[in-house]
Order: sequence, then C-alpha cells, then structure tokens
Amino acid sequence: MVDHEVDTPALHLHAVVDADAVDRRGAVGVSADGVLARVRAGAGELTGALRRVAEHVLSDPEAAARATIVELAERSGTSPATITRFCRAMGFEGYADLRLGIASETGRARSAGWTVDIGREIQPSDPLSRVLDQIMAADTRAMHDTAALLDLAEVERAAVAIAGASRVNIFGASGSALVGEEMQFSLHRIGVAAWAWSDVHEGLASAALLGAGDVALGISHTGQTRETIEMLAEAGSRGATTIALTGFPRSPLAELADFVLLTASQATTFRPDALSARHPQLVVLDLLYIAVAQRTHDRAHAAFRRTAQAVDGHKAAKGAAS
Repeated sequence: MVDHEVDTPALHLHAVVDADAVDRRGAVGVSADGVLARVRAGAGELTGALRRVAEHVLSDPEAAARATIVELAERSGTSPATITRFCRAMGFEGYADLRLGIASETGRARSAGWTVDIGREIQPSDPLSRVLDQIMAADTRAMHDTAALLDLAEVERAAVAIAGASRVNIFGASGSALVGEEMQFSLHRIGVAAWAWSDVHEGLASAALLGAGDVALGISHTGQTRETIEMLAEAGSRGATTIALTGFPRSPLAELADFVLLTASQATTFRPDALSARHPQLVVLDLLYIAVAQRTHDRAHAAFRRTAQAVDGHKAAKGAAS
C-alpha cells in the first residue's frame, strides 16, 4: 500500500541541512558520481518515509534506476511527493536527475566488475580466491565513492591550515587511533610538529594547550565517538582550527569541525563499516599529507631527507644474511 504520509518537521530539517551542505562544503552536489555513496552516508540520519526510500534504493540500485517515480514510490511504500523530497535531500533537482545518476553509476560499476560480490556474505566454504575478489571489489568501490564524495577545496583549506600550524593534534579511538598514528608519523617525517592521542585524558590535556594557529584533526567513521568529539571540541574552544575525517557529514563530529573530509565504505562479512572505512581514510589522509608537503616543499624535502638518512644505517646491507 502506498504511504501518503506528510513529512514531519525532522524530515524538513534534514532537507535544509543538505541544502546548507551544498552551499558550505559542496559535499552533496549534482554530479552523477557518488550518488549511492551519498545515499549511504545520509540514510542513517533520515527518518520515516525518506529512510525507506533510501533503503530501497540501496537494496537494488539497478531496479531503482529502471523504475518510474510511481513505481519507486509503490515499491518503497511511500508516495511520489516523498520521492521528490528524497531527491532534493540528495542534492538533485528531481527524480530524472537522480535516476540518471544511479543508472550511470551502476553501469560503470558493472563494467568494472565492482558489483560481482559486493553485499554477498562470505561463507566458511568460500575459497580464498573468491574472498579476495569480494574484498577487492568492495575496496575499489569504496575508494571510488570516497573520491566522488571528497570536497577537494576542503582538503586544500585543511592542508593550508596544517602547513601553517605551530602544532597539530590528531585524535581518534580504537581503529581510528591507528589511522591517526599513521598520519602523525607521516607529518613528523616532513617536519610538522604533530602528536596523536587516543587516551581521552591525555588528549583533553593536550587539546587544552592549543590555541589560534594550531590544528586539531578528529577521526571517527561514524562521527559519534564521544571521546573524539570531546577532544576536538576542547581544541576548538581554545581557538584551534578543527578538521573532521568521517563518513557522516551531519554527525556530531562533523558539525563542530571547521573542515570536514568525507569517506565512504563498503561493508563485507567480518568487515563492518568502521573496518571497511580504514583504506579510504588512509587514502584521504595520504592526499592531505601530500598537499601539506607540497605547500611546505623546501622544508618538507629537507626534513624527509634528514629523517631518511637518520634511519638508513639500520637497514640491512644488500646481500647480507637475514
């Protein structure tokens, strides 16, 4: 039965926030690239009828691309008016644009072989060759979705802030802490004073000493990790420039950051969203690191050369027994 419900104020709020995101960061645009990634990122924050439309589109994108607006409304148990509101929430003027974007994206994915095993549960009897194919397909799709979601102007602004910072603090918990440590190591190699914190007490103490001219980077796929939010908020309250690396543009972490860097993920068996987001997170941070190195080229080049020379003596000599 078709649902002709009227949107609640909360649903209107989501549409308004999406429109603001277009103006402020360009994270939700009208490009055909990354349509499904945007739907995935926003689905958890939608409610009611709009949530049902998102879930239906994600469950079978190819069928959604072939459906008329009436057919999609019937299949998702909503109404054509709700489909139109959903399209606008995703940054499209109407259903025709959304449908074209999904069709284009699924067509490219099918040609590249990304959709062969995505979403299929890995079985105990699966050979490793099939498991490898599934992981590669999921990671490839996540990388392309991240590239489509990422606002390069935001990366540019974040890089400029880090390049000119007196101190950079990186905050993250659990798996995000590992990603943060990788970024801290990279920045240190090019002479950027950076520290990575995973303990909330130590992180808050360090954040309290930041000020104008410093930068704080918070990493959380969901954007809801309380400790990371607290540490980034403390840094921001002291005048530091704040950056969030997350998969959710309207998460608490994203909302308090000056700059937001978005990533996508493709969950597989034994690799839920938070784990499958690790490679896209590393790619975005690698891009940010290179952008910082470009803007501090002479200093970065000299520092990298000195740090490489410092550890060179600990490499095994060629031909030596291992």
